[in-house]
Amino acid sequence: MMLKRPKTAKEYVYLVDQAIDEVNDLKMSAEYDMDSLGESLKFIPDLEEQLRELRESMTDGSYTFANEDLQFMRIVEHEDDRLLPFKYLFLVINETHKKGLDVDDE
Repeated sequence: MMLKRPKTAKEYVYLVDQAIDEVNDLKMSAEYDMDSLGESLKFIPDLEEQLRELRESMTDGSYTFANEDLQFMRIVEHEDDRLLPFKYLFLVINETHKKGLDVDDE
C-alpha cells in the first residue's frame, strides 16, 4: 500500500497532533460506550503515552527519523480496525518516521 507521507515538518507534526486527538476521542467514546469500545481502554493509555513522548521529542528537538518502526506500532498492528478505526493515520506517521518527509528532488 502506498502511503502519502507529509512534505513538511509542520505537516508531520500536525499528523501526530491529529493522532493524539483521535486517541483522546476514542478514549472518551470508549468510556461512554463500554459495550462496543471498552476493550480499547486496555491499549489507549500506552498509545497516549507513546504519542505524547513522540510529540515532546518533536517539540524539544530530540526527534530523529529512523529506519525502524515507532514503538506504538506494536499496539497498532495488534488491534482490530473496529477498536482502532484510524489505524491509517498511525501507518502514515510510522512510514514518515522510517522514510522521512516526502520532499521533491527538484
